[in-house]
Amino acid sequence: MSAEIHVNRFSDINSPLTRQQRIASLRDRRVRIGSAHSPVATLLHRALCPIVAVVTLLVYMGVLGQGLDAEYLALLMLVFLISSQLITPPEPRAGMKIRQWITRVAPRLLFEWSCVVGVLLFLGFAVKASALYSRPMLVLWCFSTPVALIAAELFKTRIVRALSGALTGSHAKAQKHIVVGANELGMELTRRAHNTCGSVLAGYFDDRDPDRLPTECRSHLRGTGADIVRFVQDNAIDAIYIALPISAAPRMTHLLNELRDTTASVYFLPDIFSFDVIQARVVEIDGLPVVSICDTPFNGISALRKRGMDVVLASVALLLIWPALLIIAVGVKLSSAGPVLFKQRRYGLNGEEILVYKFRSMTVCEDGGKVVQAVRADKRVTPFGSFLRRTSLDELPQIFNVLQGKMSMVGPRPHAIAHNEQYRKLINGYMIRHKVRPGITGWAQVNGLRGETETVDKMRKRVEYDLDYLRHWSVWMDLKIIFRTIKLVANDSQAY
Repeated sequence: MSAEIHVNRFSDINSPLTRQQRIASLRDRRVRIGSAHSPVATLLHRALCPIVAVVTLLVYMGVLGQGLDAEYLALLMLVFLISSQLITPPEPRAGMKIRQWITRVAPRLLFEWSCVVGVLLFLGFAVKASALYSRPMLVLWCFSTPVALIAAELFKTRIVRALSGALTGSHAKAQKHIVVGANELGMELTRRAHNTCGSVLAGYFDDRDPDRLPTECRSHLRGTGADIVRFVQDNAIDAIYIALPISAAPRMTHLLNELRDTTASVYFLPDIFSFDVIQARVVEIDGLPVVSICDTPFNGISALRKRGMDVVLASVALLLIWPALLIIAVGVKLSSAGPVLFKQRRYGLNGEEILVYKFRSMTVCEDGGKVVQAVRADKRVTPFGSFLRRTSLDELPQIFNVLQGKMSMVGPRPHAIAHNEQYRKLINGYMIRHKVRPGITGWAQVNGLRGETETVDKMRKRVEYDLDYLRHWSVWMDLKIIFRTIKLVANDSQAY
């Protein structure tokens, strides 16, 4: 009863005193973004790949009788630092067969490891230190480390348990947890907790009638909210996960007050997955926790990686194709009257207007309130323009848009403003695609959605792929799209 009075008193927004007390209380509080795993599990989850790279090198040094002198100590430190920045942890198996999982993660892992080796080679030759190390040993290490990385990830759970037992001097006892709220979210939490750190479910607790609960939860139902504290005390429960909806805040407050008489750790699991999340993450603003529901993938280090890759790829491409740009420009000028470049206003990052460059392929340069999409056998397309459009060479000037920072090498394709204004009213989530820079090529284009979008359904499908790109972006995904684009351009019946 006192807990309910406490909640009502704090929620009374008409009381100036209560409001001042709450503001003062919030200003003094901080939340840190941490981990619910054991120290060993946390370390391995965050640094398993660089640790494996270092350990593999140490093994080769020991086998070949190489002492740990200053040069090799510096190399080990560089390997750890560079690997921790360039290698992303492989995705969990999540029930996949081993062969299927290896097929999915191996290409990206090999690429990222190649980047690590490339950086090490560059530094070695730059400071003229490559002669200090055994080249046969380094070659063996470079080729065997990816195998070690995959093996370590496959057996990560067993490694965590073995190391935990070694550090505690005994076999590590599996943690036990309960879930308050017998629902799909609590079931998924239990599966992941078992897979990552071996935590064992002791039971679900829910105030609803058992007939209303998922079938999988009924056999593990241990009682209602009134039974939780006694069960935790009698069964030495390590962790309590509250998977109740936010509307159950008064019940959670009452439960938290009762759980103060136990030593179990208590976690609240917000059901953000009931929303259509895009780049969901937990962040903190000066100690205030914030859950991101819809965000851009390009924040922090990711933004630097994306922009750095764009600048490097665009610069290399410009150095390689500038003669072709000149030849195409002359061809456009000689083939028909009009400017060489076609400039059209389109929406860029955050919906801001940008000018997108293309080689002119038509006899018109539409950029008004009504823009007619090109269709097959369009009479506005010039003969030379038809060749440019079929081979996508008309898009090459957008490399300058990339160097300006207005576009990216990979991203959702920009549409004419007239089309944006039309489709944003018809397709839910259409403007979310503008949370990233538009790209010269994109995930939708390499999945058969290139060219004319004469129906709303085609545009809706394209937007679905664009949003899927936002959800799953990675450097490897960008490179995969670029490679697939190169193959696609050579034989694409949808380009006209």
